[in-house]
Amino acid sequence: MNKRTIMAAGQDLSGGFKDFFDTIGMTGSGLVTKGIAAVLAVIAIRMLLTLSGDPKRAMRQSATAVGAAFVAVVLALYGSTLFATVTNAKG
Repeated sequence: MNKRTIMAAGQDLSGGFKDFFDTIGMTGSGLVTKGIAAVLAVIAIRMLLTLSGDPKRAMRQSATAVGAAFVAVVLALYGSTLFATVTNAKG
């Protein structure tokens, strides 16, 4: 007996990207903010994995990598809130 189960209701995405972002609960600027945070996190991890042999330069580079990772986390968590004031500014 073949029984079909409907997992989700149909979505009308005829409005394009706006409808798509509404279905995932994220705006276009929020998606861009998450993408920037992901790129910063990858750069920070790469910086930590390629430290030099010189202790002074390694400390400076690792501090920069930790700072970049912190910025990536803040952007991922609060980026849409931070940039909402910029995009909704009234002239």
